[in-house]
Order: sequence, then C-alpha cells, then structure tokens
Amino acid sequence: MRTSFLPLAAALLAAGAAHAAEVARITVTNDLDMARPAETIAIPWSEINRALPGALIQKIAVKDSQGNVLPYQVSNVAPQAKDPKGIGVAYGELYFQHSFAAGEKQASFTVEKTDSVTPPFAAKTFARYVPERLDDFAWENDHVGHRTYGPALAAPDTAGVGKEVLVTSGLDIWFKRVGYPIVDRWYNKGHDHYHHDEGEGMDMYNVGKSRGAGGTGVWDGQQLYVGRNYASWKVLANGPIRSVFELTYDGWDAAGTRVSEVKRFTVDAGQDFDTMDSTFTFSGPQQLTVAVGLNKKPADKNQNEQITVGRDGMALTQWVTQATKGAFGTAIVLPGASGIAEDKLNELILAPVESGKPLRYYIGAAWDRAGHVRTAAEWQDKVKLMTARATHPLKATVAP
Repeated sequence: MRTSFLPLAAALLAAGAAHAAEVARITVTNDLDMARPAETIAIPWSEINRALPGALIQKIAVKDSQGNVLPYQVSNVAPQAKDPKGIGVAYGELYFQHSFAAGEKQASFTVEKTDSVTPPFAAKTFARYVPERLDDFAWENDHVGHRTYGPALAAPDTAGVGKEVLVTSGLDIWFKRVGYPIVDRWYNKGHDHYHHDEGEGMDMYNVGKSRGAGGTGVWDGQQLYVGRNYASWKVLANGPIRSVFELTYDGWDAAGTRVSEVKRFTVDAGQDFDTMDSTFTFSGPQQLTVAVGLNKKPADKNQNEQITVGRDGMALTQWVTQATKGAFGTAIVLPGASGIAEDKLNELILAPVESGKPLRYYIGAAWDRAGHVRTAAEWQDKVKLMTARATHPLKATVAP
C-alpha cells in the first residue's frame, strides 16, 4: 500500500532551529474507520533531508508517539546515483509500518539522528531471480510466497534430456505457514520437497497455461491473448519492509495489435496482497481491454477441490477447499474494473488501458493453515479491507 504525501511548509523559530534540525516529525492521517494492520508508510527521502539535513540512513532512529523504536528501510531508486557531499541525495524513500486501530485517524512519528550505527532489521520481504531453477523469479513476505517463470523454462528441450518446458506468463503461489523467509531454503531443498509440506508450507497451487493468481492478457470480448514467460527482470528495493521489482514481457499479438508489458510488483510485510502496476505498450487503438485472471482449477493434484467464486464490483475472489491439504483464498482487487468475463481456463476481471499508462491492481492469497485466514468469511473480510485501502490512501506530512 502506498502513502500519499502532502508537503508541509516548515516554520521554525530562530531559537529552536538548532534543536529542531535533529528531529523530523511525521504525521500520518487515515480516513477509514476500520482497522488497518501493517500499513507501510512511504516518505520521500527528499522531505526527510529537508527537515533533517545531513541525516544518513545508517544513523537514524524512527520512533512512534510512545517512543518505541520502529524497524525502517530506505530505498535507493537510482542505484548509480552518487552523493559526494554525504547529504543523502541518492536515497529514494523511507519506509516504516504502523497498524491503525479501528477509528484511529492520526498517528505521529519522529526520525532522529543517532551517534551509533543502526544495524539492518530482520527481513520480512524478499525477491530474487532464480537462475538455478530455469530462470524462475520468486518473491515473498511474512504471509505468503509467489513465483513466476522465465525464459529457460519456456525454451524447448533441444538436447533431449527431459528438461521441463512450460510457456506461461501466469503467476504461482507458494503457501507458507511460517513468517521467516523460505524462498532460498525451498529452492535448496528442491522441487520434490517443496511440493510437500515438511513443516513450513508447500507449493500446491496449479498454474499451467492459466493466468494463475493474477496474470494478465488482452481480452477482445471473446478470446484472451497472453504473452510468454517474462523476458527480463530488475530489482528496485529488497526488504526488510518492502520489496519492489519489475518484470518485462516481450511483445505478443493480441488480435492484430502488438502488445508488450512491464509489471511492477510492490510487496509489503504483513499483508496478504501485493500491489501491481502493469504498463502495456501498443500502437493503433486508443484503448485495449486488459483482463486479470484467476485459474479455474487452482488446487493441487487429486484434491477434488470445491471452489466458491465471488464477483463484487472491483473484486474477483475464490475460496478453494481441498480434500486433505486445507483451504485457501485468492483474489484480485481492481479499482478500475469495467466488468467480468471467463474463458476455458480462467475467471477474469476487466479494465480499459491506454498505452504507456499503468494499470494498478492487487493480487492476494491466503492459506487457512498459515493462520492469517481461517474461513471463507474471513477471506472476504480481508478482500473488503483491501478494497477500502486501495481507495483510501494514507496521507503524510513532514516537518522539522
């Protein structure tokens, strides 16, 4: 979830200027009445630098109104930028989290300089390219994991050695039952292990040729036109609170229109949903209709699943009950939704797009054995909260 930022003019009395320069004060306002757990607050570092000149990311403390020290992260949106004067101009955004109680409309925080170095905080989000598993790209937070598929998996088995081949731009789910990172550990265990629950969860979601949980395509009213496996990747931030990365998909034919796509994923700690910004590039039509999909048959093999599908305005949801491996929910929240559809493989939610303008939506998943959601009703409550969060961003101000 991203934070809307409102600039606040600094007004300092001369007598207090020296003291105030060592502390930046942040006020965050919230216009929802419902509780908002684990909200990530994002502040442009330029505003911290303005209110707290000379602050360095390794020598600050972020505190709440009670004086409790909070985990924080500072991104670098321009990794090659330099800072010869040591004033922090190469930094991107400051991230920290707060859980708003029901009815809590405002929260206050401080950023203070410290004399000692602040070590990194424990990672709750993580994303990486996985060359050792046929160019997978995997990501996770402390609730759920995901992966998708790269060029090596799509390549034909020309050597005849039995290499797995799968051509799809669908998105997979890895259902965790632990809060710590598991991506590296599961890839180390190997394919035959992470398809069984050995205490940390399992890969039991079915993607195949479908959209999986949140893959996209172009819908012409009757047929879905989809791209291949991602072609390239770029990590922009990588925990501990927020991971941001992009996947680029080469052009494909959509009923005579050549379309390419760049997906930006924003993965926040403590959430069941990731934020997606998909930018489609094409020429000719002023608009295309994009579909975001959920696989109609997502359960693991031989599980005789029972699926309840929900279609409610900007949300498309599933609750899947399996014979022996528990139940799970999936969802897409699409604020600009214009309708729903389906094809042989997928439930679809639709929205118009213009070339070069990102489409924002949210993809979510939860497993009852992870403990964050236990029932279909609880999953619907999570989806309703995500819908409300999507249309009611937090607002922040910074002052010395």
